[in-house]
Amino acid sequence: MKYLSLLLVAMIASSAAFAADKPGNPKHQTSWDLYVDSKEAYAMKQEQVDKVLFVDVRDPIEIMFTGFTDVVDINIPFKLSNPANWNKKKPVFEMAVNKDFEALIEKALKDRGLDKSAPVILMCRSGGTRGAPSAKMLEGKGYENVYVVTDGFEGGKIKQGEKKNRRTKNGWKNAGLPWSYNLNKDKMFFRPVANPG
Repeated sequence: MKYLSLLLVAMIASSAAFAADKPGNPKHQTSWDLYVDSKEAYAMKQEQVDKVLFVDVRDPIEIMFTGFTDVVDINIPFKLSNPANWNKKKPVFEMAVNKDFEALIEKALKDRGLDKSAPVILMCRSGGTRGAPSAKMLEGKGYENVYVVTDGFEGGKIKQGEKKNRRTKNGWKNAGLPWSYNLNKDKMFFRPVANPG
C-alpha cells in the first residue's frame, strides 16, 4: 500500500509537470524562466518598491472596463485594439502588437532611475495570452530579470458549473489584492492621435 501511494504521488507530480509544459501555458516560455502569481507579484512590489518595474501590458480600453491596480507602475500595452480592422477568427476587433513596447519599457526604467538589470514584472489579463509573448519581445535586448504574472489581472475562466466562462478562478482581482475601476491617469498609456487634417 505504501508503494502504491508513492507511485500515485509520482504520477500526479509527473502529470502536473507535463501540464506546465503544454503549449499555451505561460511557464517555460521565456529565456529567463521567471514566473510569479499575482500574490507573489504584489509581495515582490511591496518588498522591492522602487527597485522593480511593474507593468500592466493590457490595452487601456480593456483596463477601463475590467479594472486597474494602482500597485503597477505603468500601463504599457503589448497589443492595442485596432477598430479599423476586424479579427477574422474571433468576433472582436483586431489586436496589433505595439511596435514601441520595448522602447517604452526601457524609458519607464530610465524614468525611475533603473536599468535593464532591474526586475520587470509583466501582467496581462489571464497570464498566458500576452504575458509570456510580451516578455519574449524583450529577449535579447539586455534585460536580465523579466517576470510574467501567470494568473494575470482577471485570472482564468471556470470551465463548468454555475460560473462557467467567468474569470473567477484566480488572478489579481480574485486574490483580494487592491484594485478599482478608477484609473490613475498618470500611469495610463495614451495613444498618439493621428492628425485629422
